[in-house]
Amino acid sequence: MVAAILGSATVFLDGTVVNVALQKIGEELPASVIGVLEGQTYATSGYLATLAALLILAGALADYYGRRRVFSIGLAGFGIASVLCGIAPDLELFVLFRIIQGAAGALLVPCSLSIITATFEGPQRARAFGIWAAATSATTLAGPILSGLLVDYVTWRAAFLINVPILAVALWATRAHMDESRDEQASGRFDWLGAADVVLAVGGLAFGGIRGEQTAWSDPVAFVALGIGVVAFVAFPILMTRRHDPLVPLGLFRSRDFTAINLSTFLIYAALYLSSSYQPLYLQGVLGYAPWAAGAVGLPIAIALTLLSTRIGTLAGRYGARPFLVVGPVLMAAGQLWLARIPSTSEAWKTELIPPAATFVDVLPSMILFAIGISCVVAPLTSTLMNSVPVRNSGVASAINNAVSRVGQPLLGAVIFIVITSSFYASMATRLPNVDVSRPEFRRDVTPLNPPKGAPAPEVVRASADASTESFHLAMITTAVLLVAGGAVNWIGLGGATRVPGRSGRADRAEGPEPSAPGG
Repeated sequence: MVAAILGSATVFLDGTVVNVALQKIGEELPASVIGVLEGQTYATSGYLATLAALLILAGALADYYGRRRVFSIGLAGFGIASVLCGIAPDLELFVLFRIIQGAAGALLVPCSLSIITATFEGPQRARAFGIWAAATSATTLAGPILSGLLVDYVTWRAAFLINVPILAVALWATRAHMDESRDEQASGRFDWLGAADVVLAVGGLAFGGIRGEQTAWSDPVAFVALGIGVVAFVAFPILMTRRHDPLVPLGLFRSRDFTAINLSTFLIYAALYLSSSYQPLYLQGVLGYAPWAAGAVGLPIAIALTLLSTRIGTLAGRYGARPFLVVGPVLMAAGQLWLARIPSTSEAWKTELIPPAATFVDVLPSMILFAIGISCVVAPLTSTLMNSVPVRNSGVASAINNAVSRVGQPLLGAVIFIVITSSFYASMATRLPNVDVSRPEFRRDVTPLNPPKGAPAPEVVRASADASTESFHLAMITTAVLLVAGGAVNWIGLGGATRVPGRSGRADRAEGPEPSAPGG
């Protein structure tokens, strides 16, 4: 039980660490092949793409080879990858190590909950899920501030290396006290080809789009990657109809509710992950927030999730999930649109304990709206998902939804990267008419959402801040559109109240895609 909690908590903590540390990582790590924002984007999208592609396969491996064994491999792998991230000498290797970390995380995420399910029964199982949920919520609460303090007062590297002792304790507890469990009816047939196709499709499309925009579409590698991604994307449904044990059984999508809830998950969680990546970058790199302060502004979201999720799950079971799954994304979108009005001159929260007035006006209302909105989404989304398929398919349905919740960020993140980058350099060209902003040297030193490197002229610094703010506004508007689209899918696709009689308030939330607080 302790090992399962520690393993999950470390994955949660790592997500908050990366979001808060990205600005410092881009500032301190040299990059010779990729741009700063490009590398920062790969660090999150590469991790999530690998995690999403391998989640379903990892769950099948755990059922067949043993959950204790696979969980132990995941713990060791995540620990090694954390050390590699913490000692990375440049941005390119940091991105590679994050991708390895994503593969290890894929072994941890499905195992932790299945271990609890296999270990406990009846009331003890419900209590175990409650402890798990409380522990992960506490990590969501403390993670942004803890990681921000480490980044601020120690180094961003410590924020990764802190994973090692936690994972070492978890690995010891797993080997010493956890019984092995497996699915005795598991076939042992795994869709490696399907998993590889997902990696190629998501990775090719995401990398090709990001790399193409970064190099002003002058790098042929970007076009090759896009081509591979398109071919793999088109091939995926064909493969799934021909595989004996397909990674994603397409028959599940005959359920209208299952299809709708996964499409809305794709849109809503893509917006959530993208927002949680770009907000800390902008707050630190443009406005000058301290890392711990950029993490602390996300606390209302973590607090709301902790206090409201169970209550809203109960209400959704009584009145139906559909209203919450429509209103929630709209409130989240309103929060994003509030950030689309933040000025580049907004006063930063730096060393003082109490934030300046600008934080209460420019940032906090957005966080409160987003907090209420995401709290309306998490429990109803998961209960609707689990009730949209037969009980015998609940495991694979949950795994598919977990993968869908992560795969949207790499794919739609490439689109938002293109929006941000093209807007930024077009604005810089207007503000600095005598400067050739298309030069590779200029693009290497002056990047969106980050302070210019070297000793830039004051007019370049000012132009960069204003252009980054305009680009950030566009990013927030784009995420708001994704959220409204997610709400619209729920309104049209669910088609009814989607009540969950007799199942409200249970531990369904533990089985769905976990929330990730923007700013942390």
